[in-house]
Amino acid sequence: MPAMHTSALVLFSGGQDSTTCLAHALSRYERVETLAFDYGQRHKVELDARLNVLAALKARFPAWAAKLGEDHLLDAGILGQISETSLTRDTAIEMESSGLPNTFVPGRNLLFLTLAAALAYRRGLQVIVTGVCETDFSGYPDCRDDTMKAMQIALSLGL
Repeated sequence: MPAMHTSALVLFSGGQDSTTCLAHALSRYERVETLAFDYGQRHKVELDARLNVLAALKARFPAWAAKLGEDHLLDAGILGQISETSLTRDTAIEMESSGLPNTFVPGRNLLFLTLAAALAYRRGLQVIVTGVCETDFSGYPDCRDDTMKAMQIALSLGL
C-alpha cells in the first residue's frame, strides 16, 4: 500500500476559494505551505488580504498554526507583459469578440500550476491544492476539469 500524502502546497490568493482550499489542506495534511503570485494584477489588495487571513488562521486555530509552514510569493509579471487584460491593465471589464471576458489572462492557471509544481518538488511537498472553479470555465478555459486533469497528468509525468 502506498504511503499517505502528508504535505501540501496551496495556491493561496486570500480569496474565498483559496481560503477554503487552505482550510481543507490544513485539516488533512501534517505540513502545509502557501503560494501566491504577483503578476501585475490590479487587485493587489488580495495579496495584502492573504497575509491577514494567514495571521487570523494562525491566531484562531492553534492546531492549524502548527501545520502551517512557509508562505511564498512568486513574481509572475511576465503574464502582465504578454496579455492585454483588464486584470493587468487599467481598462473596463467587458466581453471580447471571442466570447471570453477581457479578464481572462491566457495560460495563467497553467503557469501557476507549473511554477507551483516546481516549488513543491524542491520543498518536498507531495500535493498541490488549487481553488480553480469549474463553473468559471466558460470565461476561463484553463479552469475546465479536463484542463486540470491534463495538468495533473503532465506535472506527475514531468516531475
